[in-house]
Amino acid sequence: MMPRLAKRRRLPLWLYNLGQVDWLLMFLTVGLTGLGGLMIRSTELLEGSVDWWQHWIFGIIGLVITLTLARWRYEPLIQLHWVTYAITNISLIAVIIIGVAANGAQSWISIGSFNIQPSEFAKVGLIISLGALLHERQATTIPAVLRIFVVTAVPWMLIMLQPDLGTGLVFTAITLGMLYWANMHPGWLILILSPLVSAMLVNVLPLGWIIWTVIMGSIAWFTLPMRFVFAMGAVAVNIVAGQLSGVLWRLLQDYQKDRLTLFLEPEKNPLGGGYQLIQSRIAIGSGELWGRGLHQGTQTQLNFIPEQHTDFIFAAVGEEFGFIGSICVLFAFWLICFRLVIIACKAKENFGSLLAVGMLSMIAFQVVVNICMTVGLAPITGIPLPWLSYGRSALLTNFIALGLVESVANYRTQKRL
Repeated sequence: MMPRLAKRRRLPLWLYNLGQVDWLLMFLTVGLTGLGGLMIRSTELLEGSVDWWQHWIFGIIGLVITLTLARWRYEPLIQLHWVTYAITNISLIAVIIIGVAANGAQSWISIGSFNIQPSEFAKVGLIISLGALLHERQATTIPAVLRIFVVTAVPWMLIMLQPDLGTGLVFTAITLGMLYWANMHPGWLILILSPLVSAMLVNVLPLGWIIWTVIMGSIAWFTLPMRFVFAMGAVAVNIVAGQLSGVLWRLLQDYQKDRLTLFLEPEKNPLGGGYQLIQSRIAIGSGELWGRGLHQGTQTQLNFIPEQHTDFIFAAVGEEFGFIGSICVLFAFWLICFRLVIIACKAKENFGSLLAVGMLSMIAFQVVVNICMTVGLAPITGIPLPWLSYGRSALLTNFIALGLVESVANYRTQKRL
C-alpha cells in the first residue's frame, strides 16, 4: 500500500484539483476543435493559408485556460459581477471609438497582427452578470425581469451600433434562456417573443395574426397582475408590431431584404445574394452518405463557397464527410448540450447552475442558427459554429465559458464513496 500511495503523491497537484471535471464534455470540445482545424485546412488547401494551425494553437491555449479556470473556484465572480459588467461595456465602447471595420461591421480592435473581437468575450461577461443578478433575485416578479432586461440592454445596444446582428441575437438567446431557468413564467417568455411573431404573421397569414393577438391577450390575462391592463397592453403591442412591420420593411436596404428572404428561394438571385446558399446546399448534397473524402470536395477545394472556413464550415463537413459525418457532428453538439444540462442540475447553488445554462443557451442557439443558415432554413446572419469555425476570439470565448462550467462541475457537492 505504501509504494502505491507514494506513487500517487508524485502525480502533479493539478490532477487532484480536477476530480469532478466533466471529462466527456472536455473531450468533445477538444475533438471538435481538432476537426475544425482539419476542415479549415481543407477549405484553404490551394491558398496555402495558415489559419488551420492557428486554430489548433489557439485551441491549445483555450484548453489551458479551461483547465486553469476549472481549478479555480467560481463563487468569487458573484461579488465581481459589476466589475465584469463594466469591463464588458468599456471594451464595447472602445470598439466603436478605435475599432477596425471589416465585412460591414466595426467589431475588431487591432493589437499588432492580432485582431480582438470584444463582442465575443462580452457573451461570457453577460452570462456572469446575469447569473449573479438572478442568483440574488430570481425572475419570479416583473421588477426582477425588467432589471435583467435593463442590464442586458446596454451591451446589446453597443453591439448593435457596430452593427453586429448575429451577436445581438446570441445576447437575446442567453438572456431568455437564463430567465427561463431562473423561474420566469413560460407565459411571459411567449409574450416577450410575441411582437416578432406578429410582425411575421401580418403579411403571411392575416387571420393567423388576429388569432395570435387574441391568444397573447389571454396569456397576459392569466399570467400577469392587473389582468385587464396587461391584457389590453399585450393586444396593443401585437397590433402595433404588425402595423409597423410594413413600415420597417420599407426602411431596409435591398441587400438587407435579400438576406431576410432569399433563403426561402435563393434561385431568384443566383449570382448575388443567393449565390452563397446555393453553393452551400450543392456542397452538402454532393457529400451524399459517406462524403467525398478529406480534401476531395469540389465545392470546398475550388472555393465556390464564400467564408467557408468561418460561418459556412458545416458545408465543408457535409461535402467531405457526408451525411454520416454531419450526423456525428450534430450528435457531438447534442452531447455537449446534454452534459451542460446535467452540470446545471447538479450545481450546488443557483449561480453555478445559471452559468451552465448561460453557456448552454449560447452554444445551442449558435449551433441551430448556423446549421439552419448553411442548409437554407434560416437567413444568413454571420453566426459561427462553435469550436469548428475559424475565429480566434470566438474560440477562446467558448473555452473560457467551458472553463467556468467545468469549475461548477468540479466544485459541486462531493460524493461519498
